[in-house]
Amino acid sequence: MSGEQKGQIMIRTGILTVSDRGYLGEYRDLSGPAIREIVVGQLGARVEQEAVVPDERNVIAGTLVAWADEAGLELILTTGGTGFAPRDVTPEATRDVISREAPGLAEAMRAASLAITPHAMLSRAVAGIRGATLIVNLPGSPKAVRENLETILPALPHAIELLRGGKGGDEHPDAR
Repeated sequence: MSGEQKGQIMIRTGILTVSDRGYLGEYRDLSGPAIREIVVGQLGARVEQEAVVPDERNVIAGTLVAWADEAGLELILTTGGTGFAPRDVTPEATRDVISREAPGLAEAMRAASLAITPHAMLSRAVAGIRGATLIVNLPGSPKAVRENLETILPALPHAIELLRGGKGGDEHPDAR
C-alpha cells in the first residue's frame, strides 16, 4: 500500500548499515531490513538506496553525501556505529556532512530508550539536515532500531514536508 493512499507523503529513503563484520559478510544485517519493514509498512516510504559499509568515517560520510546530493534522498537512516567502541564513528561522519543538527530527534530516541535500558545513555546518535535531506543515526541492534524508529516515526512526515518547503505550525489539530 502506498503512503499516498493513506494520506501520507511518499518519502524517498536510504538505509545505511554501518558494520565492519556486515561489510565483510561475516554477519547478516538484521537492522537494515527492520528499518525497511517499518518505513515501508508504517511510513509508506520508498526505499531507493540500501548499503552496508565498514566503520570508516570517510566511507560513511561519502555515502551520505552521495545519497543526499546526487540521489536526492529526503531521509537517510543509518544503523550501527553509534556507541562507545573505538570504531563507532557514525555520529562523527554524520556531523562531517550535515549543516544543521536536529537534536530533538536524538534526544527523543534516547529518552524513550532510557525507559527500557540504562544503556541508552551510551548512545551517541545524532540527527541533522544536509540540504533537503534529514539524516538520522539509529542503533545497531534490530530491537533498538525498532524502538528508536517508532519513537520518531510520527514526526518524520512533518519534518520532510518542512524540508520540502511546506508550511509548519498549522498541522496540529489544536492550531486550528
